[in-house]
Amino acid sequence: MKQSGNKPWFFLPFILISSFVLNLYLGSVHIPLPDLAGILLGKKPENQIWSDIIWQFRMTKALTCILAGASLSLAGLAMQTLFRNALAGPDVLGISSGSSLAVSLIIMGQAAWLPSIAAGPWTTAGAASVGATAILLVVFAISRQLRDNNSLLIVGLMIGATVTSLVSVLQYISNADDQQVYLIWTFGSLGGLSYPEIAVLGLVLLAAAGTLVFASKSMNAWLLGENYATSLGIDPQSARMVMILAACILTGAVTAFCGPIAFVGLAVPHFSRIIFRTHDHLVLIPVVVVNGAILLLLCDVASQLPGTSYVLPINAITALVGAPAVISIIMRARQVSL
Repeated sequence: MKQSGNKPWFFLPFILISSFVLNLYLGSVHIPLPDLAGILLGKKPENQIWSDIIWQFRMTKALTCILAGASLSLAGLAMQTLFRNALAGPDVLGISSGSSLAVSLIIMGQAAWLPSIAAGPWTTAGAASVGATAILLVVFAISRQLRDNNSLLIVGLMIGATVTSLVSVLQYISNADDQQVYLIWTFGSLGGLSYPEIAVLGLVLLAAAGTLVFASKSMNAWLLGENYATSLGIDPQSARMVMILAACILTGAVTAFCGPIAFVGLAVPHFSRIIFRTHDHLVLIPVVVVNGAILLLLCDVASQLPGTSYVLPINAITALVGAPAVISIIMRARQVSL
């Protein structure tokens, strides 16, 4: 397979900026494009409410889309590299399931005779972080005993299935109101973050991306097998830990603040490799970050149903948009290889 040229790079910044502006422009309230530009430049619009809509709602939602899409895509890249499997996603180790269990205990814990806790934004985010961390510690302990990645993948899936079954039991015994609150959380939400929360998510993304860039040589060697990586002087166990830690932190942070968002981490790394025709992680990491941001921005635009007051669950849109795209890309790549 040929290496990618420089041409695709020219389109990425343009598409990202266009998607960002489109996300700010479209919504239930029509704001003329000249007024939108003026608001972004600090000018006072003829309708002050427009400025509040942009800065207090649309801007935070657009920034959340960028950070969440980039984080999930980067986590997916780490997992697909770790398992050398294009079907591996950021939630294969049960991290999202751990967050879901912790949040379900906050929202539906009274059904299990647990103390009642007010489910505010920071409480929910904190609970999801604790759940993700707990599963992360379990995965770390198991990974030290298992050298086989396939076995680790199966164990991760079983952890996820076990945790999901516990959540199902809680849903069954809880009342209808609590079930509805939890169900809405599982749909995913990109519009509820404040600027401090966005800053935390941004710092997590920068730390994880920097760590993976530093480990890009190890990740490249990992694709050719542990023996090859060892022959280059790379410690396979350290490389595994770096990829697991980065993926778990990214997935846990996004799930904590936005709820479980499916499919982005699975789709973006896969079609990024095909479009750019490279497996060099020093190239893939920035490409995946930008592509993930673009995809979630566009999915959010579609979920808003511009011109109406209806907003669809972001998880429904990511699956509807992502699944056909990945299938078509796989089929096209298959035809080219033949």
